[in-house]
Amino acid sequence: MPASLKIAVSVPADLHRAVEAARKRQKRSRSAIVQEALRNWLRQQAHADLVREYEAGYRRKPEGPREIEAAMATAIGLLKDEDDW
Repeated sequence: MPASLKIAVSVPADLHRAVEAARKRQKRSRSAIVQEALRNWLRQQAHADLVREYEAGYRRKPEGPREIEAAMATAIGLLKDEDDW
């Protein structure tokens, strides 16, 4: 398999104009811009998956009074240590 593959995508004209203007200002290639956008999208998807997993786990086993009390104590302790508030 080659190191890079070419793909064709369609975008609205206004998005194309905005991307072209931005990439020219930054002196970046179209490929670099699209690769960065795709990496960011994949990162966001992975983060969203983790959030969904966390939420599902929380629904299966929500925090009890002891965990809530411990979290509050930690938060209060952290806030007390802040002199710049």
